[in-house]
Amino acid sequence: MIGISEKEKRYFIQTYKRLPLDISHGDGVHLISKDGTRYLDFFCGIGVNSLGHANEKIIAAVQNQVEKFSHLSNYFISDSQIEFAEKLIKYSNMKKLFLTNSGTETVEAALKAVRKKMGSAGIIYSMSGSFHGRTYGALSLTDQINYKKDFEPLLPKIGKIKFNEISDLRKKINENTSAVFLEFIQGEGGINVVSSEFVSALFELHNKYNFILVADSVQSGLGRTGKPFAFNHFNADPDIVLVAKSIGGGLPLGAMLVNENFENVFTYGTHGTTFGGNPVSCAAGKVVLEEVFENGLIESVGRLGNYFLSELNSLASLFPSIVKEIRGKGFMIGIELFSECYNLVELLMKRKVLVNCTNKKVLRILPPLIATKNDIDFFLYNFHEVLKKQ
Repeated sequence: MIGISEKEKRYFIQTYKRLPLDISHGDGVHLISKDGTRYLDFFCGIGVNSLGHANEKIIAAVQNQVEKFSHLSNYFISDSQIEFAEKLIKYSNMKKLFLTNSGTETVEAALKAVRKKMGSAGIIYSMSGSFHGRTYGALSLTDQINYKKDFEPLLPKIGKIKFNEISDLRKKINENTSAVFLEFIQGEGGINVVSSEFVSALFELHNKYNFILVADSVQSGLGRTGKPFAFNHFNADPDIVLVAKSIGGGLPLGAMLVNENFENVFTYGTHGTTFGGNPVSCAAGKVVLEEVFENGLIESVGRLGNYFLSELNSLASLFPSIVKEIRGKGFMIGIELFSECYNLVELLMKRKVLVNCTNKKVLRILPPLIATKNDIDFFLYNFHEVLKKQ
């Protein structure tokens, strides 16, 4: 009898290095394998499952919507879209939105909005270490050589600024700059937090040259950092905000949010999507927004995130030859090691804890926003045990 791993290799193009687990189902902050083993999921679908697994409110909302219709062309208006959009606009403090299916589609929409608004002559900048997606426009912005090689040539007039280097920022930004895309906390790049000084310099130049500032909050948005978006930690005011991942509660959903200067950037026929803003996804997304912003989750993440970071820093001080640095905010945490971290991922999995290794040496910790102090303490205990054996 052919096992599931063999079937996966038979039928799928091998683009993912799968974890050797056969998952049966999820329950809150846990994933359960078919042999009944429970794993603490601090991988969280790479920041997607913010309300955990099998959330009863999401299940009810999805079931209720599916019984009405599961898809409706965007030539029609659906209640679930409107209700979701109303809450997202309220809590983002932006003016209007365009709904997509994913983060990379949201980035593509923003690239088109920039070119539509600013023309084709200017340079669009992203940051070193950035990740914005894998489609051609998003990949052109992404500074991950392993993802880009073999796919060139990519889009022209895309530049790179060294993350957190003010001198490089001032050297490159000028009247020929159309836009700057910035992750205020880089995810794939290794949970790198932008400095306040860099943000201040960026906005000084933004006011001088009037380019478009795009905040990519696909991974860091919707309460994950203890505030609505990562840029809220810096009192920043972007022109365009990009969200996806957790916003659909596990279903495909993203949004490009714009301020009043861009509310008419697209007109009939200039952009569109078949599945973007799917009514089932929007029904689930409304639940996410209510739980995060109206039922106390964002405050819990802020409080527990501070505790988590404090305990991790204390733990790191015990192993200075292994742990280089602890970075992040809220429930978006990176543990940088002096050596590659794949081995620790495997060791933690053996202790029933799931995390991710990014940028080779950074353990990326993305708990569901519903995680409790007990869940965090379980992680800390097992991480300590793993470090002791290194």
